[in-house]
Amino acid sequence: MSIWVCGEVLIDLLPVGPVVGGGPANTARALARLGNDVEFIDGISSDEYGVSARKTLLRDGVKLSHVHTSEKPTCTAKVTLDKSGAASYEFLIEATATFDFNPAWLPDPSRHKPNLLHIGTLATIVEPGCSHAFQWALDVAEFAPIVFDPNIRPSVINDRDTYVASVEKWAAISTVVKLSDEDLGWLYPGQDLIDVARRWVGDGVAIVVITKGATGLVAITADEMVEVNGVTTKVIDTVGAGDTVGAVIVDAIAKNGVLNLHGEALRSLLDCAAVAAAITCSRAGAQPPTQYELADALEGRK
Repeated sequence: MSIWVCGEVLIDLLPVGPVVGGGPANTARALARLGNDVEFIDGISSDEYGVSARKTLLRDGVKLSHVHTSEKPTCTAKVTLDKSGAASYEFLIEATATFDFNPAWLPDPSRHKPNLLHIGTLATIVEPGCSHAFQWALDVAEFAPIVFDPNIRPSVINDRDTYVASVEKWAAISTVVKLSDEDLGWLYPGQDLIDVARRWVGDGVAIVVITKGATGLVAITADEMVEVNGVTTKVIDTVGAGDTVGAVIVDAIAKNGVLNLHGEALRSLLDCAAVAAAITCSRAGAQPPTQYELADALEGRK
């Protein structure tokens, strides 16, 4: 089963030094570590950071046959960690290879026929690339379900109305939406987050998954709301934790199909995602678990 992950791979400038990051790249790596056939789709620079990004993705088993090689520089994100390990970001985006999405190189879904597309973070909000990515995703949606993770970054786009309009547009073509309670709270201040999720479900989204940090996750469908607690761990930082959750969701869809994710199957998915996220939080940077590490951790909870 071919899974496409589209969006940015960039360099996180962490206090410990530069590491390969970007929400979609983290998700692709997590999916590959879980044993999936993953094609990553982005522009990758030929500069030193781009070379590092390629090596990191390939080392985890991510395929790069649909990547666009560019002489433009790699996007960087200066990462600041608070006392709890939560990360905030300051991005250098303009004129980078990272956000150079355009129809000239994006892969033809009618030719390749992917089984699923995961897309999100800044690739779905930074113009002009995001407009090209959206039109392309409409074509992909004729062949595959779309999992959308907006991964809100107010430090890049602080106009709430612009961000809301973008998220609503992407949600309208998506089968599953995954985002955090902080994302929803920023987009819709003062509104009940479950009500927002239910509205999206009413408009056609099959499942909305809301991550709630250490307190757990909740999933909303047309028929039910399923909630699980978080998993206690020693947090080094939270970089990549939400992306790991997204990967576990995509992995479950690939194995079971969206329509079969209800009841105990949906609860099991959320439990698995909570365990996987906890493993990622216990490590510095975005280092999601392998399928064997996750299986051992889940077995240890029985």
